[in-house]
Formats: sequence, structure tokens, C-alpha cells
Amino acid sequence: MKKRDWQKKKSLFALSLVLVFILTAIAGCSGNTGTNTSPSGTQPGGNGDDTSTEGAWELVVQVGPDPDTIDPALNSSVDGATMIIHGFEGLYSLDKFGSPIPGQAASVEISDDGLTYTFHLRSDLKWSDGSPLTADDFVYSWARAIDPDVAADYEYMFESIKGYDEGELAVEAIDENTLVVELIARTPYFLELTAFPTYYPVKEDVVESAGDAWAVNVNTYVGNGPYKMIDWVPGSYITYAKNEFYWNYEALGPDTIKFVLMDDDNAILAGYLAGELKFIDSVPNDEIEALRTRPDFFIEGQLGTYYISFNCEAEHLDNPRFRQALTLAIDRDYITKTIGQAGQVNAGAFVAIGIGDAEPGVEFRDVGGDYIDPSPEAFDGNLAEAKAIIAQLYPDGNVPAFEYIYNTSTGHALIAQALEQMWSEIGVNVTLVSQEWGTFLNTRKNGEYQIARNGWLNDYNDPMGMLDMWITGGGNNDAQWSNPEYDRLINAAKNSNNQQERMDLMHAAEDILFDEWVLAPIYYYVDIYMINDDIGNFYSSPLGYKYFMYATLEG
Repeated sequence: MKKRDWQKKKSLFALSLVLVFILTAIAGCSGNTGTNTSPSGTQPGGNGDDTSTEGAWELVVQVGPDPDTIDPALNSSVDGATMIIHGFEGLYSLDKFGSPIPGQAASVEISDDGLTYTFHLRSDLKWSDGSPLTADDFVYSWARAIDPDVAADYEYMFESIKGYDEGELAVEAIDENTLVVELIARTPYFLELTAFPTYYPVKEDVVESAGDAWAVNVNTYVGNGPYKMIDWVPGSYITYAKNEFYWNYEALGPDTIKFVLMDDDNAILAGYLAGELKFIDSVPNDEIEALRTRPDFFIEGQLGTYYISFNCEAEHLDNPRFRQALTLAIDRDYITKTIGQAGQVNAGAFVAIGIGDAEPGVEFRDVGGDYIDPSPEAFDGNLAEAKAIIAQLYPDGNVPAFEYIYNTSTGHALIAQALEQMWSEIGVNVTLVSQEWGTFLNTRKNGEYQIARNGWLNDYNDPMGMLDMWITGGGNNDAQWSNPEYDRLINAAKNSNNQQERMDLMHAAEDILFDEWVLAPIYYYVDIYMINDDIGNFYSSPLGYKYFMYATLEG
């Protein structure tokens, strides 16, 4: 999943975890100015302490800035998803190991051919406003997610369900508590899909009456998850309180969870060290070495890749050879060792390390190998090849200049400055432009850029989660790239019931990405965060989502 690439999709313990440094955007913090009160009558916010005068426990955390959207169907960032998973829940959820476990569904029956899933919902499910939730709510919500008028970035994630191409999903509510789903082929990761935010239910009458505004108004943000939103002060914080109608209410932890909205790494760390924040999802790069020895500082594996997006429709960048030269000229080892400093792994491909292949215990990357040698020993040769390509393309030395955009973060800024220097070595000059997170996301998504920072954490434990994003017209295909043969291979992989065949097709698809040099991989991610040692039972999913709903206060 996209895009909060410095705190985006997280570790996948389900398969030999991998390192992936996720530099993401985190927006500005302001004071606590909320006016709404929690169900217990305590004021959310206060001075950041975890206990109020009433004895209620408020957990104060930072996972990002103001989210671009927290509509489950429209979100494509990890910070937004973290907020969504506290307010909503799918048929299944993910445990701390990244494995799917029953959520709104109590159980599922899967047919022998793997094509029919019959979900049995828990009895007496309710929305956060107390109204009943039924299987029909999933039928409506999934249909909404593929509606062209909704324009969800992730609508292609429903391709595995019959009827997707016709716009009529084979999803039927047999009764209030039974949902039957027909697939086009065996989909090993389908239960993980049902735990993904795009598959979450939304309340039809609220969405239809409030329109696009439903997800930005506390009064209409009705969910079915463990918590419910009670306050949102843009640029400052979003506060959630326990949802008394949640099926597992008794297991919930904090009375309220306050997501402080920040984008300044230094201010974030200062807030944590002052005790105002109990969890932070980023630190300044120049503080990493000093923080390493602290017991509350964590570096964990993730399945994802930090990379550079090229707008493949832009002048000059529409030439794969030019994109290849830019890719070869990047000194990945300098970026990971000098800037990242957290164990990021130099990337020579797009699909991240740690993701499995057809044979158990074998990774997709082991079979596919590298498309560019990312080792420090190979850099001089890579640079020489890049210079030769540029000399061939621009024999008169009149090499075009470009604009490189990135979102606010010390890590992103340092990488941008390094790229500026590296590309100047082959005669390519770039102007660096920093944008606020929400603006940056939309600039990149709309193709209104030339070169941009990017990153992707896998949405489920299968290579498809990093490959189907590049299909023609895909909502997450920021490169504006199209290749009919690539589309065919991805479609064939999704329609195959043979695991070895699926993997072979996906390897062939990734080959095309690098035949055309659609992107420039830099490193495989790791996740960095700090959490106060008096907080227990916190965990992260393979997608990078942070789970605070069952947190406990220790000691």
C-alpha cells in the first residue's frame, strides 16, 4: 500500500521479514484546542498526559499529519489506514504476526475448489451509532468501492471476484448474517484482502445522505470498529473513544486515543522526549545513531520498497533509456549507509525481499534476482553506463533539466539533495520542490510532476500486492505508464489456479517494468518508531498499520 512511505505499510512476520525504511510525511502539530468531550465526560487532549482527572486513560500518539482521506474506500496511505482500522473493521483482521483472524465475521467456509467463500457474521453486529450492521452493508460497500464515480485508487483489488469486469460483483447476502463471495480463481491472499480497508463496510444511509463530506465530519463518521471518532481539529489532532457497540468492547484498552497531527521530525521527537507523546512513527535522521541504544527505540522489518517515480508521459522521461540512465546513476549504498542509517537494504528490483515465491521457503526476489546491481562495488560501472547513455541521447550536451518533488521529512529532503548531486554527475540538473503531504499525494497521483519520491509497502503477503498497481489506468499507477502485455500477464496471474504459473507470470511482468525502466528502486524498507515502555500489547500489521486498540498501561 501507499504512500506514507516513512510510516507506511509495515512488517510482515508471516514470511522471513525484510528491512524497509519508510520515510513518510508527517504534518504540523498545534496545541490541544478540542471542545468535544468523551463518553466519560473527560476532555480529550489536555496536556498530553495519559490519565485525566476522571481516571480515564488517554493514549496520545503520532502516526502522521492530517490524513488526505479516512474514507476506507479512498484511502491509500498508511497513516490514514491506521486511523481507519481504529474506526472500522473488515470481515477479517490481522494479528500481530500478519495472519488473518476473524473480525466482523465469526467464521468462513471455503469450497474445495477455493472459489466460493461463505462468511458467517457475528450475531448482533452494530454500527457506532447503535444501528444494526448486516451482510448487505458489505454488498453495498464493495459495490461502492468499484464504482467509477467513486474513483477509489484500490478498486482493482476486487478483480479476483467474479463480475468485476462487468461492474457487478458476485457477492450476495444470503441473509442478515451470511455473505457469499464467488472468485474467478484461487486467491491465496483473499482473507487478507478482507482485512484491507478498501474492503471495510461503510454505512449506506450516512454516505448517501452526506456525500463526500461524510468522512470529514465527526457527526457522520459512523464506523463499525473498536473506536469512534469524537473530535477532529485539523492540523492539531483527531481523538477516538471506545465504541460501546463493538463486539469485542471488553477487550479494548485506552478510553481514548488521541492522534496528534505533525510533520516536523524534530518537533515530534521533542514531544516524545517531553512525555507529551507515548508513540511516534518517525525521528530525525541525524538522531538515529544516538537513539539506537534506547530500549524504547525500534527498527523492524517491512515488506516494501522506497523508489523514484518517473512520469512516463513527460517529455524526455518518456524515453526508457533516459529513465535507465537516471536509475543507474543512483548511489544506493550512500543513501542507505549515510542517510538511512537504519539497516535499509540496497534495492535492485521493485518487489521487496521477504515476499515468498511458489516453493515454500523461497523468496520471490531469490528467483527474480536484481535488475540493477545495487552493491557499492558495482556503482562505478553503473555510473559509467549512465554517462554513456546520456552521451548517446544528447551528443550536443544539451541535457534537459527537471523538477523533483518530495514530501516534508528530513529523510526525504536529504535523499533529494543526494539525488540532485548524483544526477548532476551525468549532466542532469534537477530543481528540488518540497510539498505538504496532502498536496504531494495529489500532485503525484494526478501526474502533475516529472520525477517524484515514492514508496510502497505490500498490502498482503503475495507479489501481486506490488505488481497489480502498475496496470493501465490503475489508481496507484503514479507513473502514468501503460503496457498491454504487462496488463495481460497480471490478468493471467489473477486468473490462474496454479501457484507456480502465477509466480512465473508475475516474474515476467516485473521483467517488463525494468525492460522499460518505469521506476528507480533505491532500498527495501525498515520501520522506525519509538514507544514508551509503559505501553504494552501494541503491535503493527504487515501493512505498517499501528494497532493501539488493545494497548495496556503497564506498571
